[in-house]
Amino acid sequence: MMKSQVDYSILNESYLKGQEIGSGISEMKDPKIGLLYTSCNENNEDIIRGIKEYSDIPVIGMTSNYGVIVPDGIVTGSSGFAAMMTLDSPDLTVGLACHEAGKNPRAIGRRVAIEAVENAKTTRAPSYFYMVATPNNEEEYLQGIQDVIGRVPLFGGSAADDNLEGDWKIICNNKVITDGVAVAFFYTDTEIVTSFTGDYEETDHIGIITKVENDRSLLEINGNGALKEYASWINQDIKNLEGRELYEKAVLNPIGIKNPIGSITLIRQPLLSNDRGTKTTKDDSIELGNKIVEKTAIIGLETTLDNLILSNVKVLKDAKRKLYNEPAAYILLHSAGRRIKIDSRIDEVYKDLVKETKGVPFIMPFTCGEYGYDEHSANMCGGLMLSFTIFGKE
Repeated sequence: MMKSQVDYSILNESYLKGQEIGSGISEMKDPKIGLLYTSCNENNEDIIRGIKEYSDIPVIGMTSNYGVIVPDGIVTGSSGFAAMMTLDSPDLTVGLACHEAGKNPRAIGRRVAIEAVENAKTTRAPSYFYMVATPNNEEEYLQGIQDVIGRVPLFGGSAADDNLEGDWKIICNNKVITDGVAVAFFYTDTEIVTSFTGDYEETDHIGIITKVENDRSLLEINGNGALKEYASWINQDIKNLEGRELYEKAVLNPIGIKNPIGSITLIRQPLLSNDRGTKTTKDDSIELGNKIVEKTAIIGLETTLDNLILSNVKVLKDAKRKLYNEPAAYILLHSAGRRIKIDSRIDEVYKDLVKETKGVPFIMPFTCGEYGYDEHSANMCGGLMLSFTIFGKE
Protein backbone atom coordinates (compact mmCIF):
# COMPACT_ATOMS: atom_id res chain seq x y z
CA MET A 1 0.00 0.00 0.00
CA MET A 2 1.29 3.44 -0.98
CA LYS A 3 1.81 5.98 1.80
CA SER A 4 2.96 9.57 1.56
CA GLN A 5 3.76 12.57 3.67
CA VAL A 6 4.88 16.16 3.18
CA ASP A 7 7.63 17.81 5.21
CA TYR A 8 8.80 21.39 4.89
CA SER A 9 10.95 24.05 6.51
CA ILE A 10 11.46 27.82 6.52
CA LEU A 11 14.38 27.84 8.97
CA ASN A 12 17.13 30.38 8.38
CA GLU A 13 19.84 28.02 7.08
CA SER A 14 19.62 25.57 4.18
CA TYR A 15 21.33 22.81 6.14
CA LEU A 16 18.83 23.20 8.99
CA LYS A 17 15.98 23.07 6.50
CA GLY A 18 17.30 19.75 5.26
CA GLN A 19 17.61 18.43 8.78
CA GLU A 20 14.04 19.40 9.63
CA ILE A 21 12.73 17.64 6.53
CA GLY A 22 14.96 14.62 7.12
CA SER A 23 13.84 14.22 10.73
CA GLY A 24 10.25 14.03 9.51
CA ILE A 25 10.81 11.32 6.92
CA SER A 26 13.00 9.27 9.30
CA GLU A 27 9.78 8.00 10.90
CA MET A 28 8.57 6.42 7.65
CA LYS A 29 9.05 2.66 7.38
CA ASP A 30 10.47 2.36 3.85
CA PRO A 31 10.65 5.73 2.02
CA LYS A 32 11.44 5.18 -1.65
CA ILE A 33 11.68 8.69 -3.12
CA GLY A 34 11.46 12.33 -2.14
CA LEU A 35 10.19 15.01 -4.53
CA LEU A 36 11.90 18.18 -3.30
CA TYR A 37 11.02 21.80 -4.11
CA THR A 38 13.08 24.75 -2.87
CA SER A 39 13.67 28.47 -3.16
CA CYS A 40 16.10 29.55 -5.88
CA ASN A 41 18.11 31.29 -3.13
CA GLU A 42 18.84 28.11 -1.19
CA ASN A 43 22.10 26.22 -0.94
CA ASN A 44 20.57 23.01 -2.22
CA GLU A 45 23.71 20.97 -1.54
CA ASP A 46 23.28 21.84 2.15
CA ILE A 47 19.59 20.92 2.08
CA ILE A 48 20.42 17.50 0.67
CA ARG A 49 23.22 17.06 3.21
CA GLY A 50 20.76 17.75 6.01
CA ILE A 51 18.20 15.30 4.64
CA LYS A 52 20.78 12.56 4.13
CA GLU A 53 21.78 12.74 7.80
CA TYR A 54 18.46 11.10 8.57
CA SER A 55 17.72 9.01 5.48
CA ASP A 56 19.52 7.87 2.35
CA ILE A 57 16.30 8.32 0.38
CA PRO A 58 16.69 9.10 -3.36
CA VAL A 59 15.80 12.76 -3.94
CA ILE A 60 14.81 14.54 -7.13
CA GLY A 61 13.63 18.11 -7.31
CA MET A 62 13.82 21.66 -8.55
CA THR A 63 13.44 25.27 -7.54
CA SER A 64 9.91 26.69 -7.35
CA ASN A 65 8.59 30.20 -7.96
CA TYR A 66 8.13 32.05 -4.63
CA GLY A 67 6.84 29.09 -2.63
CA VAL A 68 5.10 25.74 -2.43
CA ILE A 69 1.57 24.92 -1.27
CA VAL A 70 1.18 22.02 1.18
CA PRO A 71 -1.68 20.94 3.48
CA ASP A 72 -0.45 23.24 6.27
CA GLY A 73 -0.39 26.34 4.07
CA ILE A 74 1.73 28.32 1.62
CA VAL A 75 5.38 27.61 2.41
CA THR A 76 7.47 30.68 1.65
CA GLY A 77 9.43 33.36 3.47
CA SER A 78 12.28 35.83 3.48
CA SER A 79 14.69 33.07 4.53
CA GLY A 80 13.65 30.80 1.69
CA PHE A 81 11.83 27.49 1.84
CA ALA A 82 12.07 23.78 1.16
CA ALA A 83 9.29 21.19 0.96
CA MET A 84 9.31 17.52 0.03
CA MET A 85 6.71 14.88 -0.81
CA THR A 86 7.90 11.42 0.27
CA LEU A 87 6.43 8.21 -1.14
CA ASP A 88 6.63 4.91 0.74
CA SER A 89 5.48 1.56 -0.65
CA PRO A 90 6.85 -2.02 -0.61
CA ASP A 91 5.59 -2.27 -4.20
CA LEU A 92 7.61 0.72 -5.45
CA THR A 93 11.06 0.68 -7.07
CA VAL A 94 12.59 3.93 -8.31
CA GLY A 95 15.52 4.69 -10.62
CA LEU A 96 16.99 8.21 -10.75
CA ALA A 97 19.41 9.78 -13.21
CA CYS A 98 20.46 13.25 -14.32
CA HIS A 99 22.79 15.01 -16.71
CA GLU A 100 23.95 18.54 -17.40
CA ALA A 101 22.96 20.22 -20.66
CA GLY A 102 25.08 19.69 -23.75
CA LYS A 103 25.19 20.06 -27.52
CA ASN A 104 22.85 17.11 -28.16
CA PRO A 105 19.90 17.18 -25.73
CA ARG A 106 18.19 14.21 -27.38
CA ALA A 107 21.30 12.08 -26.80
CA ILE A 108 21.37 13.31 -23.20
CA GLY A 109 17.76 12.19 -22.84
CA ARG A 110 18.73 8.72 -24.04
CA ARG A 111 21.61 8.62 -21.58
CA VAL A 112 19.55 9.55 -18.52
CA ALA A 113 16.91 6.99 -19.50
CA ILE A 114 19.48 4.21 -19.73
CA GLU A 115 21.06 5.23 -16.42
CA ALA A 116 17.68 5.43 -14.66
CA VAL A 117 16.82 1.90 -15.78
CA GLU A 118 20.23 0.67 -14.63
CA ASN A 119 19.89 2.46 -11.27
CA ALA A 120 16.56 0.73 -10.73
CA LYS A 121 18.48 -2.55 -11.21
CA THR A 122 16.22 -3.73 -13.99
CA THR A 123 16.08 -3.96 -17.77
CA ARG A 124 12.42 -2.98 -18.13
CA ALA A 125 10.70 0.24 -19.06
CA PRO A 126 9.05 1.92 -16.04
CA SER A 127 5.34 2.15 -15.33
CA TYR A 128 5.49 5.94 -15.13
CA PHE A 129 8.18 8.57 -15.13
CA TYR A 130 8.81 12.01 -13.71
CA MET A 131 11.01 14.55 -15.49
CA VAL A 132 12.41 17.87 -14.29
CA ALA A 133 14.55 20.15 -16.41
CA THR A 134 15.73 23.71 -16.64
CA PRO A 135 13.82 25.76 -19.22
CA ASN A 136 15.06 25.03 -22.75
CA ASN A 137 15.39 21.74 -24.64
CA GLU A 138 12.60 19.99 -22.68
CA GLU A 139 11.08 18.51 -25.84
CA GLU A 140 14.43 17.15 -26.99
CA TYR A 141 15.16 15.56 -23.62
CA LEU A 142 11.73 13.94 -23.74
CA GLN A 143 12.34 12.60 -27.24
CA GLY A 144 15.59 10.98 -26.15
CA ILE A 145 14.02 9.39 -23.09
CA GLN A 146 11.23 7.94 -25.22
CA ASP A 147 13.79 6.63 -27.72
CA VAL A 148 14.80 4.25 -24.92
CA ILE A 149 11.58 3.44 -23.02
CA GLY A 150 8.82 4.22 -25.51
CA ARG A 151 5.66 6.15 -24.68
CA VAL A 152 5.56 5.56 -20.94
CA PRO A 153 3.21 8.06 -19.22
CA LEU A 154 4.92 11.23 -18.01
CA PHE A 155 4.42 13.97 -15.47
CA GLY A 156 6.78 16.78 -14.50
CA GLY A 157 7.83 20.36 -15.02
CA SER A 158 10.61 22.87 -15.56
CA ALA A 159 12.44 24.57 -12.71
CA ALA A 160 11.50 28.15 -11.88
CA ASP A 161 13.00 31.05 -9.98
CA ASP A 162 11.43 34.14 -8.44
CA ASN A 163 12.02 36.66 -11.23
CA LEU A 164 12.40 34.48 -14.32
CA GLU A 165 16.04 35.47 -14.66
CA GLY A 166 17.63 32.03 -14.97
CA ASP A 167 18.40 31.36 -11.30
CA TRP A 168 16.57 28.02 -11.45
CA LYS A 169 18.16 24.67 -10.54
CA ILE A 170 17.32 20.99 -10.60
CA ILE A 171 18.31 18.47 -7.93
CA CYS A 172 19.16 14.79 -8.27
CA ASN A 173 20.46 13.10 -5.13
CA ASN A 174 23.72 14.92 -4.28
CA LYS A 175 23.90 16.85 -7.56
CA VAL A 176 22.58 20.36 -8.12
CA ILE A 177 22.45 21.34 -11.80
CA THR A 178 21.91 24.83 -13.20
CA ASP A 179 21.20 23.61 -16.75
CA GLY A 180 20.10 20.07 -17.56
CA VAL A 181 17.58 17.31 -16.91
CA ALA A 182 16.76 14.68 -14.29
CA VAL A 183 14.31 11.77 -14.25
CA ALA A 184 12.74 9.38 -11.80
CA PHE A 185 11.45 6.10 -13.22
CA PHE A 186 8.65 4.49 -11.20
CA TYR A 187 8.26 0.71 -11.22
CA THR A 188 5.02 -0.18 -9.49
CA ASP A 189 1.62 -1.82 -9.84
CA THR A 190 0.12 1.06 -7.87
CA GLU A 191 -2.40 3.11 -9.83
CA ILE A 192 -1.15 6.48 -11.11
CA VAL A 193 -3.28 8.97 -13.07
CA THR A 194 -2.59 12.40 -14.56
CA SER A 195 -4.66 15.33 -15.78
CA PHE A 196 -2.75 17.78 -17.98
CA THR A 197 -4.43 20.92 -19.29
CA GLY A 198 -4.40 24.70 -19.45
CA ASP A 199 -8.19 24.87 -19.11
CA TYR A 200 -8.51 27.93 -21.34
CA GLU A 201 -11.43 28.82 -23.61
CA GLU A 202 -10.88 28.99 -27.35
CA THR A 203 -11.53 32.21 -29.25
CA ASP A 204 -12.33 32.57 -32.94
CA HIS A 205 -8.80 33.80 -33.66
CA ILE A 206 -6.95 31.16 -35.65
CA GLY A 207 -3.70 31.53 -37.56
CA ILE A 208 -1.02 29.62 -39.41
CA ILE A 209 2.54 29.88 -38.15
CA THR A 210 4.41 31.11 -41.22
CA LYS A 211 7.86 31.95 -39.88
CA VAL A 212 9.88 30.60 -36.94
CA GLU A 213 13.50 30.84 -35.86
CA ASN A 214 15.35 28.68 -33.35
CA ASP A 215 12.22 26.64 -32.57
CA ARG A 216 10.81 29.15 -30.05
CA SER A 217 10.92 32.52 -31.80
CA LEU A 218 7.59 33.21 -33.51
CA LEU A 219 8.17 35.78 -36.28
CA GLU A 220 5.04 35.56 -38.42
CA ILE A 221 1.41 34.50 -38.13
CA ASN A 222 -0.58 34.38 -41.39
CA GLY A 223 2.36 36.06 -43.11
CA ASN A 224 2.12 39.09 -40.79
CA GLY A 225 4.42 40.16 -37.97
CA ALA A 226 3.62 37.85 -35.05
CA LEU A 227 3.32 40.53 -32.37
CA LYS A 228 1.15 42.76 -34.55
CA GLU A 229 -1.19 39.85 -35.36
CA TYR A 230 -1.34 38.72 -31.72
CA ALA A 231 -2.03 42.30 -30.52
CA SER A 232 -5.04 42.47 -32.85
CA TRP A 233 -6.33 39.18 -31.42
CA ILE A 234 -6.33 40.48 -27.85
CA ASN A 235 -7.34 44.06 -28.77
CA GLN A 236 -4.15 45.64 -27.45
CA ASP A 237 -1.91 48.40 -28.75
CA ILE A 238 1.38 46.84 -29.76
CA LYS A 239 3.19 49.42 -27.62
CA ASN A 240 1.63 47.86 -24.52
CA LEU A 241 3.21 44.49 -25.34
CA GLU A 242 6.85 45.46 -25.60
CA GLY A 243 9.55 43.42 -23.84
CA ARG A 244 8.49 41.80 -20.55
CA GLU A 245 5.11 43.57 -20.57
CA LEU A 246 3.94 40.85 -22.93
CA TYR A 247 4.51 38.16 -20.27
CA GLU A 248 1.91 39.35 -17.79
CA LYS A 249 -0.74 40.30 -20.33
CA ALA A 250 -0.42 36.97 -22.13
CA VAL A 251 -1.27 34.86 -19.06
CA LEU A 252 -4.98 35.46 -19.64
CA ASN A 253 -4.59 35.38 -23.44
CA PRO A 254 -1.99 32.81 -24.56
CA ILE A 255 -1.96 30.83 -27.77
CA GLY A 256 -2.57 27.11 -28.12
CA ILE A 257 -1.81 24.20 -30.42
CA LYS A 258 -4.18 21.22 -30.65
CA ASN A 259 -2.93 17.69 -31.01
CA PRO A 260 -4.20 15.85 -34.13
CA ILE A 261 -7.19 14.21 -32.40
CA GLY A 262 -8.18 17.30 -30.45
CA SER A 263 -7.84 15.68 -27.04
CA ILE A 264 -5.46 18.31 -25.68
CA THR A 265 -4.54 21.92 -26.40
CA LEU A 266 -0.94 22.69 -25.56
CA ILE A 267 -0.38 26.21 -24.33
CA ARG A 268 2.41 28.23 -25.87
CA GLN A 269 3.21 31.04 -23.47
CA PRO A 270 4.40 34.38 -24.91
CA LEU A 271 7.40 35.49 -22.84
CA LEU A 272 9.11 38.40 -24.55
CA SER A 273 8.67 40.65 -27.57
CA ASN A 274 11.08 42.88 -29.49
CA ASP A 275 13.92 40.77 -28.13
CA ARG A 276 15.71 39.94 -31.33
CA GLY A 277 17.54 43.21 -31.90
CA THR A 278 17.24 43.36 -35.70
CA LYS A 279 15.37 45.88 -37.82
CA THR A 280 13.56 43.22 -39.84
CA THR A 281 11.96 41.60 -36.81
CA LYS A 282 11.69 44.49 -34.35
CA ASP A 283 8.12 44.87 -33.07
CA ASP A 284 7.21 41.60 -34.77
CA SER A 285 8.72 38.70 -32.85
CA ILE A 286 7.39 36.78 -29.86
CA GLU A 287 9.63 34.55 -27.78
CA LEU A 288 7.67 31.49 -26.61
CA GLY A 289 8.25 29.07 -23.76
CA ASN A 290 8.07 25.95 -25.93
CA LYS A 291 8.81 24.67 -29.39
CA ILE A 292 6.66 25.64 -32.37
CA VAL A 293 6.73 24.52 -36.01
CA GLU A 294 5.97 26.39 -39.22
CA LYS A 295 2.81 25.56 -41.20
CA THR A 296 0.83 24.54 -38.13
CA ALA A 297 -2.31 26.20 -36.79
CA ILE A 298 -2.48 28.16 -33.56
CA ILE A 299 -5.54 29.32 -31.65
CA GLY A 300 -6.06 32.42 -29.54
CA LEU A 301 -7.12 31.40 -26.03
CA GLU A 302 -8.61 33.30 -23.12
CA THR A 303 -9.57 33.00 -19.48
CA THR A 304 -10.24 35.19 -16.43
CA LEU A 305 -8.42 35.61 -13.15
CA ASP A 306 -11.31 33.90 -11.36
CA ASN A 307 -11.04 30.92 -13.68
CA LEU A 308 -7.28 30.62 -13.10
CA ILE A 309 -8.12 30.04 -9.45
CA LEU A 310 -11.13 27.78 -10.00
CA SER A 311 -9.26 25.66 -12.56
CA ASN A 312 -7.24 23.98 -9.83
CA VAL A 313 -10.20 22.22 -8.25
CA LYS A 314 -11.76 21.55 -11.66
CA VAL A 315 -8.62 19.79 -12.94
CA LEU A 316 -8.10 17.97 -9.65
CA LYS A 317 -11.63 16.60 -9.78
CA ASP A 318 -11.02 15.48 -13.36
CA ALA A 319 -7.93 13.56 -12.26
CA LYS A 320 -9.79 12.00 -9.33
CA ARG A 321 -12.50 10.69 -11.68
CA LYS A 322 -9.81 8.66 -13.48
CA LEU A 323 -8.71 6.93 -10.26
CA TYR A 324 -10.28 3.57 -9.44
CA ASN A 325 -9.12 3.32 -5.82
CA GLU A 326 -8.41 5.72 -2.96
CA PRO A 327 -5.76 8.45 -3.41
CA ALA A 328 -2.51 8.30 -1.43
CA ALA A 329 -0.74 11.41 -2.73
CA TYR A 330 -1.37 14.43 -4.93
CA ILE A 331 1.54 15.98 -6.86
CA LEU A 332 0.17 19.17 -8.38
CA LEU A 333 2.51 21.06 -10.71
CA HIS A 334 1.18 24.56 -11.29
CA SER A 335 2.46 27.14 -13.78
CA ALA A 336 4.54 29.94 -12.25
CA GLY A 337 3.04 32.37 -14.77
CA ARG A 338 -0.45 31.58 -13.53
CA ARG A 339 0.72 31.87 -9.94
CA ILE A 340 2.22 35.33 -10.57
CA LYS A 341 -1.06 36.49 -12.10
CA ILE A 342 -3.08 35.07 -9.20
CA ASP A 343 -0.75 36.94 -6.82
CA SER A 344 -2.42 37.90 -3.53
CA ARG A 345 -5.37 35.58 -4.19
CA ILE A 346 -3.18 32.48 -3.95
CA ASP A 347 -4.73 31.78 -0.54
CA GLU A 348 -7.97 30.98 -2.37
CA VAL A 349 -6.15 28.23 -4.27
CA TYR A 350 -4.84 26.83 -0.98
CA LYS A 351 -8.27 26.76 0.65
CA ASP A 352 -9.82 25.05 -2.38
CA LEU A 353 -7.07 22.39 -2.40
CA VAL A 354 -7.46 21.61 1.29
CA LYS A 355 -11.20 21.16 0.84
CA GLU A 356 -10.83 18.91 -2.23
CA THR A 357 -7.93 16.72 -1.02
CA LYS A 358 -9.74 15.84 2.22
CA GLY A 359 -6.67 15.16 4.34
CA VAL A 360 -4.61 13.29 1.73
CA PRO A 361 -1.05 14.71 1.49
CA PHE A 362 -0.44 17.06 -1.44
CA ILE A 363 2.28 19.35 -2.72
CA MET A 364 2.00 22.14 -5.28
CA PRO A 365 5.20 23.71 -6.65
CA PHE A 366 5.20 26.50 -9.25
CA THR A 367 7.03 25.62 -12.45
CA CYS A 368 8.34 27.41 -15.54
CA GLY A 369 6.94 24.76 -17.90
CA GLU A 370 4.74 21.71 -17.41
CA TYR A 371 4.76 18.19 -18.90
CA GLY A 372 2.21 15.43 -19.14
CA TYR A 373 -0.43 13.76 -21.25
CA ASP A 374 -4.22 13.54 -21.26
CA GLU A 375 -6.93 11.44 -22.89
CA HIS A 376 -4.53 9.10 -24.71
CA SER A 377 -2.42 11.93 -26.11
CA ALA A 378 1.32 11.66 -26.48
CA ASN A 379 3.60 13.01 -23.76
CA MET A 380 4.01 16.72 -24.34
CA CYS A 381 5.46 19.94 -22.90
CA GLY A 382 3.64 23.22 -22.45
CA GLY A 383 3.46 26.40 -20.42
CA LEU A 384 0.75 28.07 -18.33
CA MET A 385 -0.60 24.59 -17.65
CA LEU A 386 -1.52 22.32 -14.77
CA SER A 387 0.05 18.85 -14.55
CA PHE A 388 -1.81 17.10 -11.71
CA THR A 389 -0.84 13.54 -10.79
CA ILE A 390 -2.42 11.21 -8.23
CA PHE A 391 -0.83 8.12 -6.73
CA GLY A 392 -3.41 5.60 -5.59
CA LYS A 393 -3.11 3.59 -2.39
CA GLU A 394 -3.06 0.32 -4.36
